[in-house]
Amino acid sequence: MPVRRIDQTGGMGIQIYIDGRFVPKEQATVSVYDHGFLYGDGIFEGLRAYNGRIFKLREHLERLYESAHHVMLDIPLSMEEIKEAALETVRRNNLRDAYIRIIVSRGAGDLGLDPKKCSRASIIIIADKITLFPQEFYEQGLKAITVATRQRISDTLEPRIKSLNYLNNILVKIEAANAGAVEGIMLNNQGYVVESSGANIFIVDKSGSLITPPAYLGILEGVTRNAVIEIARDSGFTVLEKPFTRHDLYIARECFLTGTAAELVPVISIDSRIIGEGVPGPVTRRLMRDYSEYAQSNGTEIYPQVSGKQVSGKKEAR
Repeated sequence: MPVRRIDQTGGMGIQIYIDGRFVPKEQATVSVYDHGFLYGDGIFEGLRAYNGRIFKLREHLERLYESAHHVMLDIPLSMEEIKEAALETVRRNNLRDAYIRIIVSRGAGDLGLDPKKCSRASIIIIADKITLFPQEFYEQGLKAITVATRQRISDTLEPRIKSLNYLNNILVKIEAANAGAVEGIMLNNQGYVVESSGANIFIVDKSGSLITPPAYLGILEGVTRNAVIEIARDSGFTVLEKPFTRHDLYIARECFLTGTAAELVPVISIDSRIIGEGVPGPVTRRLMRDYSEYAQSNGTEIYPQVSGKQVSGKKEAR
């Protein structure tokens, strides 16, 4: 379905893409019979735009379609059409740095579970600003705990599906907050560390190697995670994808979390155990810098170049 250029508001207010049209944020609604709302029946991706480019757009869209294939959800647009809709959504909001959320729900049906009652999937794209953690956490590090809530197991709901059902992750966040911590770290049912409430996790061991849990343990294989692995290896670091336990967390030299919204954020304490020197370590700081430089200079251009001038969705950017 091509993007229909309607419902323009002259650049005032946030514009949301819903099923081929743009509407003001205040008018962006879905049916109460939508199965994404009723049952969490749908998928999503979160992306970032930096300096006028959407970072890792292809990788995010590939994961979106992989999730859709797994849950047998027919996305009514091609990957190229969703790409163009995402780019246009950012343009409509005149953003160069943004957080972008692409949501695909099963669509409106009835009050029963049967997905066949949903005649067509619904696509929503939001482009706005996001701040996941205060700046002080990036400079000083944050404190986390391991939580009792376990990662869901792969033979119930595969963690690599980025589904609308995030209740398990929300319970992790609640548990951490109730304990006075900023973030919670989940274990799987075997006791291995997997991820935080919404981010992947890395440690630096005593040999200086970077270690992150492998996908088969039950993690969402993050686009940012994979980018950090690539950057680290290109910089000469040894990166291992292997299981580790809470003991390995406690004795790690460094620890950090990665995610599209979070980017890279240092962890300086877990379960009241100080990690390393209790400050963001040199490996973490270097990867934070290298990732920022890489993200700022790579991605899919949002505003096309026409006769040497950069053009937004409606007017030249000056």
